[in-house]
Amino acid sequence: MMYLGIRTDSPEAEFYLYDGQKQVAKHRWQADRQLAKDLLGQLEAFLTKCDTSFDELNGLFVFQGPGSFTGLRIGITVCNTAAYALDIPVVAVQGDAWVDGALKRLAAGEDDKVVLPFYGAEARITLPKK
Repeated sequence: MMYLGIRTDSPEAEFYLYDGQKQVAKHRWQADRQLAKDLLGQLEAFLTKCDTSFDELNGLFVFQGPGSFTGLRIGITVCNTAAYALDIPVVAVQGDAWVDGALKRLAAGEDDKVVLPFYGAEARITLPKK
């Protein structure tokens, strides 16, 4: 079972590719404010380098948060969209052992269907200056 993981909660974005519980590859890059622009290109290049295609994926996992508001929204949206388009499960996990937790959930046949981000705090909305 091939599983793809995405983490976009900080300026450094990460991809993981697992065959069952065994890590096949990991890719990390400094995304900063270019995440939305570069994410899909980086993902396609990662899968190509791993000699894998989207059609070979059996599940997706994503870091749910807490973290960057915009980064989480971008990564989770890509995972939700890909899972829907490929008709494969998607799971989200928080915490330090998020990868292990996600792999266990996928192996158990779990599917969140739609992942929502966890920001870790209430939104701080500034008031207009008149």
